[in-house]
Amino acid sequence: MRTIFGILARTAAALVLSLAVATGAMATDPLTINGAGATFPYPLYSKWFYDYSNANPDVRFNYQSIGSGGGIKQITAGTVDFGATDAPMTEEGMKKLPGAILHIPTAIGAVVVVYNLDTVESGLKFTPDVLAGIYLGKITRWNDPMIAELNKTMTLPNVDIVVAHRSDGSGTTDIFTNYLTTVNTEWRAKVGRGPSVNWPMGIGGKGNEGVAGVVKQTPGAIGYVELAYAKQNRMMVASLRNKEGKFIAPTLEATSAAAAGVAKSMPADFRVSLVDAPGNDAYPIAGLTWILVYKDQKDEARGKAMVRFLKWAIRDGQKMEAALDYAGLPKTVVEKVDNALKQISFKGKPLY
Repeated sequence: MRTIFGILARTAAALVLSLAVATGAMATDPLTINGAGATFPYPLYSKWFYDYSNANPDVRFNYQSIGSGGGIKQITAGTVDFGATDAPMTEEGMKKLPGAILHIPTAIGAVVVVYNLDTVESGLKFTPDVLAGIYLGKITRWNDPMIAELNKTMTLPNVDIVVAHRSDGSGTTDIFTNYLTTVNTEWRAKVGRGPSVNWPMGIGGKGNEGVAGVVKQTPGAIGYVELAYAKQNRMMVASLRNKEGKFIAPTLEATSAAAAGVAKSMPADFRVSLVDAPGNDAYPIAGLTWILVYKDQKDEARGKAMVRFLKWAIRDGQKMEAALDYAGLPKTVVEKVDNALKQISFKGKPLY
């Protein structure tokens, strides 16, 4: 009996398999799109990739959250289908590319100043000069008169300030140092802007996760991370004095306000700075994050899949941003991005 049942089972399985082949119903492995880069948008991209693949099971994503510098290196080398960065590529860097590339903006985020002081409530205030002074190593104690003057209602401890910064090439660092370079002449002269800089002092952490970890584990520490990481880790955040002289807490609304004035004059290549933006309610350390894709794709199927995903990201994907503490792209920018996607092609054939 067992032999008969075994034969029948094998025969039935063979018939099902034959029918599947005949009707083209056999499951195929999903196309894997490989990407690498910024940690700044990683919470958002993780959500996007998960939801998009659930709705489109023929595509899945493999994303390495290694920092903007790593993303630029890998897209330059052609080892990934897309790179991700919070620091736009420089003209010099773009000359090293094997082909023309597009910066596709996907979200707007805030870089926030976080700190670890048991005796101080969230809402510590900093001016641009005080923040620069801390990172230059000129202000070294939490009860320094310059900090105390801004925070008269708080009891500041007489302890050392432990500075934390990124140890890897980072778009978050580029935004942060771009801000300090913009607002402080000494920082501009001594350190400057970049994804990696020669820090005057401090402890390095890899990725937004690493800096958040250093601050959480080190009493008296101060650092900078993307807003989503600060909220997820329940960290204390500082308010910063903006260009109009108002102290602004890092909120979604304040991040959107920083982008509002820039949206109308967005350059064709989307490489624009949002730091120290005008506006009463604008948070001063905000920035775009971009996905980098080549205009001329080497693989038609991968290129089509990438374009379909990006079209979804600038439309349906934008609806998910607020819940993860990112500001969505203004409608005028979405329209410009949509037109830019039409430039992506395979052997001269548009993939849009």
